[in-house]
Amino acid sequence: MKNFLSYAICVIALAAAAISCKDKGKSLLPNVSGKAGEIIIVMDKENWDGDLGASVRNVMAGDCPWLANPEPMFTLVNVSPSGFADLFKIHRNIFTFNIDPSVTEEGVVYRTDRWAHPQTLVQLNAKTPESAKQIFDENGEKVAGVFEQAERDRIIANSKLYEEVSIAEAVRKFTGGGAPHFPSGYKLRKETDDFMWITDDKQYTTQGIFIYKYPASEVNNFSLESIIAHRNEFMKANVPGQRDSSYMTTSTFIQPSVEFIRFRGRQFAQCRGFWEVVNDYMGGPFVSHSFYSKDGKWIIVLDGWVYAPKYDKRQYLRQVEAVMYSFEWDNQKEDEKEE
Repeated sequence: MKNFLSYAICVIALAAAAISCKDKGKSLLPNVSGKAGEIIIVMDKENWDGDLGASVRNVMAGDCPWLANPEPMFTLVNVSPSGFADLFKIHRNIFTFNIDPSVTEEGVVYRTDRWAHPQTLVQLNAKTPESAKQIFDENGEKVAGVFEQAERDRIIANSKLYEEVSIAEAVRKFTGGGAPHFPSGYKLRKETDDFMWITDDKQYTTQGIFIYKYPASEVNNFSLESIIAHRNEFMKANVPGQRDSSYMTTSTFIQPSVEFIRFRGRQFAQCRGFWEVVNDYMGGPFVSHSFYSKDGKWIIVLDGWVYAPKYDKRQYLRQVEAVMYSFEWDNQKEDEKEE
């Protein structure tokens, strides 16, 4: 018995030491550098100025959708392989092109936390520039999506670290057991039986999320027509403008779009468009997530929007979207294990 206890204690001690070393090793990585939405592109100048660089810019620095003024999806910074020094290696997002005839296996490799934390590193291996362009053309959208998710996850992690817990508790009661993670700065401005108004108001900007619910019907719960009709109904009843007889609504200048998303165990209809204020000149982008309640009796909508007339809106909208993507049901992790 004494020998068994000694053995057990040794095993526990070794396991604890292994975990400690692992955590310590991770903690030794420096924090990432760089601005949100920025990507270091490691590629020689000849290829950057040629067809390969043009393809990369077209996909990753193309116009961010659903913004009134052109803004790139990502801000790209080109660095030559010879200039890729330690200063750049701790950047948050790195996309490096390894183009060499000696490459044995062409393709795209995805890594995290190579030189810093939380870092996303993508490496494209190819024998020739022509082959590199073909590989990128086939994988470019996925690469952009990986960096987009990395940006989103950093925002979510920060939201969890500095969370307004009281708001999440109120939202859980409203939805029946689920809530996003709202970071510090958000305030609950209005709450009724079927509508919540949560915003982060600054001097010149507002980032807001409406949460509302309505009974599910037997058909067409997630059609664009149904989503917009309910949105306009809730906006008119709950979101007045600054002038008499003014209220928020959905702009009809450009028709909104809807797509169906599956994200980490949840499914929802994602709608994008522009909002405006009737009898006023305010407006901006919005994105909404519509999904069933746990019992399937209600449609719950997270409706995020941005008002920033003096500033670019890409990062403001990305931050709001990340909050919405952070929504979790209380037992969601258990549900994901069962899938």
